[in-house]
Amino acid sequence: MSLVEIENLHVSFRTDEGTANVINGVDLEVEPGEVVCILGESGSGKSVTLRALMQLLPKRRTTISGRIRVAEHDILSLDERKMADLRGPTVAMIFQEPMTAFDPVFTVGTQIVETIKRHEKISEREAEARALELFERVRIPSPKARLKNYPFEMSGGMRQRAMIALALSCRPSLLLADEPTTALDATVQIQILLLLRELQQELGMAIMFVTHDIGVAVEVGDRIAVMYAGRFVEMGSTREVFSRPAHPYTKGLMASTVHGDMKGQRMKAIDGSPPDLTRLLPGCAFEPRCGERIPVCRQVVPAIRTAGPGHTAACVHVGAPAKELA
Repeated sequence: MSLVEIENLHVSFRTDEGTANVINGVDLEVEPGEVVCILGESGSGKSVTLRALMQLLPKRRTTISGRIRVAEHDILSLDERKMADLRGPTVAMIFQEPMTAFDPVFTVGTQIVETIKRHEKISEREAEARALELFERVRIPSPKARLKNYPFEMSGGMRQRAMIALALSCRPSLLLADEPTTALDATVQIQILLLLRELQQELGMAIMFVTHDIGVAVEVGDRIAVMYAGRFVEMGSTREVFSRPAHPYTKGLMASTVHGDMKGQRMKAIDGSPPDLTRLLPGCAFEPRCGERIPVCRQVVPAIRTAGPGHTAACVHVGAPAKELA
């Protein structure tokens, strides 16, 4: 059985402008020990998907339907107390900005020790010993002294490492990483990525990794799920998706990525802007920006089609006979 099973997930928010349909029928399975990267532009629904798994969305203005199971727990049916018991030992999250994830009035070490003691019946001394071991594992220099630091006393890269230590403190089966390297410089970014991959292999965790950076996805992912307007428009192994992209949006993302061979060339940006999720039109959400659009794209939401071994895409051009496109 898969560690994560998401079926027909829909998430909408009530706003002053209307109802924003942020997630529109997401299906995903994640196996134990697998790293799945969710790739897409800002506003595509990546972070909302992770937060739905943790029940961290504001309840008063959020409507959720569908099914989410993590380690055989029906997440959407759990009350707050049972969900709090799962956060840490079963599923943990690395947030995009650790400065806002840590409480600024307590030392980082105190917060990690408190987390461990909340979920495990161990002494203060044992929890402190594990916190020190975690700091050593994530390669924070002078770890014993750094445990006594407040969040503002650490650099951005060091805070991110401390956030990883906090997330790993209760040895979760599933780690959710919400763009954990976005605010870091390139040198620290690659260090964090290599560290996460090393820890994942060492501890046997599954990881769901959100990013808008194709280079990051290639570095860490076993499988890629490309998201646009709250749907997965392409999914497959990292090698398959990037060697044979099937959806026009994936092709556009790859064409708009800067690399070493582009000196003197004009970058090919994707035309237009992401859709207004309060006013989604019928048909394919990417149609207004797509260079391959045909009349039928405005009429129906494209079905998921097979693009190759273990590779799918939601596009009318994928695996369709010519008569279907006429």
